[in-house]
Amino acid sequence: MVNRAHDKGRMAEGKNRAVFLDRDGTINVEKGYVHKIEDFEFIPGVPQAVRLLRDAGFLVIVVTNQSGVARGYYPLGAVHTLHRHMDAELAKHGAAVDAYYICPHHPEGEEQGYSMACGCRKPHPGMLMEAAKDFSIDLASSYMIGDHASDVEAAVRAGCRPVFVTTGHGRDESARVPEGVPRFGSLPEAVRAIVGGIAWENPETKD
Repeated sequence: MVNRAHDKGRMAEGKNRAVFLDRDGTINVEKGYVHKIEDFEFIPGVPQAVRLLRDAGFLVIVVTNQSGVARGYYPLGAVHTLHRHMDAELAKHGAAVDAYYICPHHPEGEEQGYSMACGCRKPHPGMLMEAAKDFSIDLASSYMIGDHASDVEAAVRAGCRPVFVTTGHGRDESARVPEGVPRFGSLPEAVRAIVGGIAWENPETKD
């Protein structure tokens, strides 16, 4: 099951292009299970990068694993509250996210209803596939940016273009990312490359 906080989507006829973004370590500074507003901090340049994507005609969709819900560290409502705060901060820069897709599950969780294996937790592509249906997204013309090998694998399984960043857990995860995946030092660097046009190979990953 994919849980969506809210969306402000721009459904259009035909197929839309999107950039899917991981959250912790990609959009905001990785601090470990971020769920409080006071702990949320954008990685420098991210609001401007989100605006650049929107100005270039991309949908911007956040897809985030939030196993802290299943583990009992915080309720799902705290994730929604944090995303509303994020929206308000992005708006100050003329930027916006079109939708948030949240996986609150984990097979080793302790909270009833969330302790399960699922198809939405990355590296599974469930959140991306659900968004593609909801927003008429052409996955082959879309990108997924994240700091984990699981983000790359989810992108490949969904059929979109993986992009890896070395913020957050990126440096530790780098060795697990297949060759041919574009790598950048931050989300803003990746966005500038996407908007400018980058070449990449879509690596094969194992199920």
